[in-house]
Amino acid sequence: MTLGEAKVGSTVTVRSIEGEGAYKRRIMDMGITKGTSLYIRKVAPLGDPVEITVRGYELSVRKNDAECVIVE
Repeated sequence: MTLGEAKVGSTVTVRSIEGEGAYKRRIMDMGITKGTSLYIRKVAPLGDPVEITVRGYELSVRKNDAECVIVE
């Protein structure tokens, strides 16, 4: 399952991040790394962006970025 498919109100754990080079590094720089717990707070009405809580702060992630984060 990807971060974009996770349900609002659920807590998921990052298993891997797809992508290469600078794209993957940008996601990791936001604090989304393997093994991190993410709480899905809200999803905008059209599905973009997704608001999550990661490492104690709130973060909005674009839908195409959320599809690159594999969670369980």
